[in-house]
Amino acid sequence: MNNFRIIARNSLRRRDYSLRSPPSRSFCNLSQESNRPSYGIAFDIDGVILLGSSPVGGSPGALRRLYDDSGALKIPFLFLTNGGGLPESERASEMTHLLGVPVSPFQMVQAHSPFRKLANRFGNELVVAAGKGEPAAVMSNYGFKNVVSLDEYASYFDNIDPLAPYKKWMTGQEVHKETSRSRENVVSERVQAAFIVSDPVDWSRDIQVLCDILRTGGLPGKEIGPQPLLYFANDDLDYQTKFPTERLGMGAFRIALESIFNRIHDNPLEYISFGKPNPFVFKDAEDVLKEIATSHSNQGSHHFKTLYMVGDNPKIDIRGARQAGSPWFSILTRTGVFKGKDNHPEFPADLVVDTVEEAVDFILTRESAKRSLI
Repeated sequence: MNNFRIIARNSLRRRDYSLRSPPSRSFCNLSQESNRPSYGIAFDIDGVILLGSSPVGGSPGALRRLYDDSGALKIPFLFLTNGGGLPESERASEMTHLLGVPVSPFQMVQAHSPFRKLANRFGNELVVAAGKGEPAAVMSNYGFKNVVSLDEYASYFDNIDPLAPYKKWMTGQEVHKETSRSRENVVSERVQAAFIVSDPVDWSRDIQVLCDILRTGGLPGKEIGPQPLLYFANDDLDYQTKFPTERLGMGAFRIALESIFNRIHDNPLEYISFGKPNPFVFKDAEDVLKEIATSHSNQGSHHFKTLYMVGDNPKIDIRGARQAGSPWFSILTRTGVFKGKDNHPEFPADLVVDTVEEAVDFILTRESAKRSLI
């Protein structure tokens, strides 16, 4: 591997590293050889591990170094992403296929994962799930008993989307329905909450239907009523894909919806946003990493001396890790949103590297040096 520059906060240094990539087999449990490491790692996905569906920055080889020769996990790590749209089990299978390393659903912490904690609150009440992928399936897996996708919900209302006849990509497409619920039952039942699970695809329709739901107390076409609850899985303004510049994300959709709603309604839009950089997301990630570390140990709870956050977005990944405080150590890569030569001026990382491959190499070298001093 060629020389690369690492920019640490308040320092500049150069080092040579070499990668060793043990073979990957099935994911089982934490390797007994790991002797309960004192550190764990959280990786962002878009712009760090993948660009679109393609690995970036040597991510497959970097991740293989975190497993032993038998395929068991040596170092506790997870993916902490503001992305989503698929159940954790499906996303884990997808990551396994793309990266060539065994990924457990337990290692997938997606932006909408905290929605699981709200399932009991809504019981059998009707909720709507919006976004790309399989938003209703995601919510059903979390325990929501009466959830319908926005695609399905809109299909029950004639003429709710005045632009539908002009959307050629929708022509002839059948809306996937999660259950055999009847149109009459859906249109007569009040929507208690709307969840933006992942990035919406049809902004014009989704904004129109959500405004209908939110202005009428959950009964589109009826009189004005109290606003149902509204949840966003994240508030990312933009994110990195294969396109050279960033693409608009869920935060941009939220801005559009809020701007329109506030122009047509007397009361401002009320909502709750999850996802990074909220500190509770990092606390949840720490808890999951502790469970991974103790999954096959009888030694009780685990304490991490250092938790590494490897991300590409200073305003999201680095800001979140900095707000979370100890024991988080932030590492910023240049393969996604951030492409600067020096550290980010407003949200400086503890370390800046070119790729996730270099980030993992730094972590393993640093932790090895710590152990040699003990």
